[in-house]
Amino acid sequence: MTERITTISFPGLGIDSFNVGSVAFSVFGRNIAWYALIITFGIVCAFAYIWWRCREIDVNFDKLIDIGLPTVFFGILGARLFYVLTTLREGGYESIVDVFAIWEGGLAIYGGLIAGALTVIVMTRLKRVPFMKFADCACPSLVLAQAIGRWGNFMNGEAFGAETDIFCRMGIRNVLTGFQTIYVHPTFLYESLWNILGFTLINLFYRHRKYDGQIFHLTFAWYGFGRMFIEILRSDSLYISSHHAWYTKISVLIGFGFFVGCTAYMIYKLLRIRHGKEQGR
Repeated sequence: MTERITTISFPGLGIDSFNVGSVAFSVFGRNIAWYALIITFGIVCAFAYIWWRCREIDVNFDKLIDIGLPTVFFGILGARLFYVLTTLREGGYESIVDVFAIWEGGLAIYGGLIAGALTVIVMTRLKRVPFMKFADCACPSLVLAQAIGRWGNFMNGEAFGAETDIFCRMGIRNVLTGFQTIYVHPTFLYESLWNILGFTLINLFYRHRKYDGQIFHLTFAWYGFGRMFIEILRSDSLYISSHHAWYTKISVLIGFGFFVGCTAYMIYKLLRIRHGKEQGR
């Protein structure tokens, strides 16, 4: 990949211009991107968190690896394929290598979540691990990994929002802005902070959950709600049609679906438990 140099500033916060590069270092002539390193670090942190939580449901490390490695593989594959399928109209995929060239960037988190969830369903069944119990242990790690991963977008100088004069505006200049400095919503930062807050609150609530699967539903509701609004601000969204309005942004619609669906189901389950129609934990 070719290195992208981005000039960043946060004038409203008193931070003057500085440069960031997309390449961390080179090995045998091949550039290693910060994005890849940061995503990998996020995955490692997620694994560590899940291993810590899985002690509560007697899942040993070997079983966690058996479930986790296929989930990471198919999660990344799903994220890439989701991105490719939603950008086909833009072209640029001339061979099968182009389709799977994740080192060039282009991953869609919702594709990864969907593919990863399906993989976990299959693997927990094969390993005879209760899916909902495992999902409660694993899901908070998703927002943790995403909070970390968004800093890969920062190093790439991408995933920023529309122009604004808000106090926390980010000045940015790179190839994506035509090498002109513009002041935008730092949506990568918004999402990272939203996910850190969610990770903290969900862990504080963890021991107060009323049914197996509540953390799973709460995590997806939290992420969907925040992503829905943050995505409205972004300037590089994936759309379901050529009509580029906020309500045709794929991540807005999926985020809304996650929030409404998971919240409604949580309310349904809690009401059933409250009225004695179902037993809680």
